[in-house]
Amino acid sequence: MDGRDQLKATTPVSTSASKSTAGTRKSAPKSARRRSREAALQGLYEWLLSGSDAGVIDAHVREQVGFERCDEQHFDALLHGCIRDAATLDAVLARHADRRTEALSPVEHAALLIGAWELKHCLEIPYKVAINEAVELTKSFGGTDGHKFVNGVLDKAAVELRPAERAAASSASS
Repeated sequence: MDGRDQLKATTPVSTSASKSTAGTRKSAPKSARRRSREAALQGLYEWLLSGSDAGVIDAHVREQVGFERCDEQHFDALLHGCIRDAATLDAVLARHADRRTEALSPVEHAALLIGAWELKHCLEIPYKVAINEAVELTKSFGGTDGHKFVNGVLDKAAVELRPAERAAASSASS
């Protein structure tokens, strides 16, 4: 046995530490705004399934552990705005989706509502950020490839809801 083999034989190997960190990366802590989107997604999911009153859903979501770390103002705007404007938002989404919103999973539908609402009403949020946040919600809570559908629909809807910003981004990339 030469020196290198001897070193290998005497060096302890921690398999549990190497397995637990292999292939994983630390994610940044969630922002208050991201948490508000997640809470709104939960509320919209409940609304889509039960049709309950927005006030009842709002109270229910606020009782969840960790809600205090949300951006409450953004949560209120998202949950109540999406419910209030659902018909208008669904009409926009229907023009860019290959199926009716009633045929979508509730998670995809809720993420699309949030993304479309932010595209329409939160002009301080760049359109790519609004789309990405909806995609991330779908990745976290939706089906395997639902995020691809959400990305495609919102990217097309951005042309309608943010024409100047979308056109500027398209001309800059070409």
